[in-house]
Amino acid sequence: MAVDVRLPTVLRSQAGGRSSVTVDGSTIKDVLDRLVAEFPGMTGQLLNEDGSLHRFVNVYVNDDDVRYLSDLDTPVKDGDEVSLLPAVAGG
Repeated sequence: MAVDVRLPTVLRSQAGGRSSVTVDGSTIKDVLDRLVAEFPGMTGQLLNEDGSLHRFVNVYVNDDDVRYLSDLDTPVKDGDEVSLLPAVAGG
């Protein structure tokens, strides 16, 4: 399944300045695994050493937060839009 992955500004330099890339996968885990395989510099910004999603990264499939769906096991289908958003914190 080909999905469009929207990249935040902080990750665009790792993808040659592109704001989005097309990646194949049937779940969010598949999509992220293929994304970091193609752009290894993103790995530490997206995933923990154990392969889990970094807690400061929010992932949405068509505007739905995957943490409220099936997390990394959330299925994706052809044409879905996956958005990666860094969490904003501070004070």
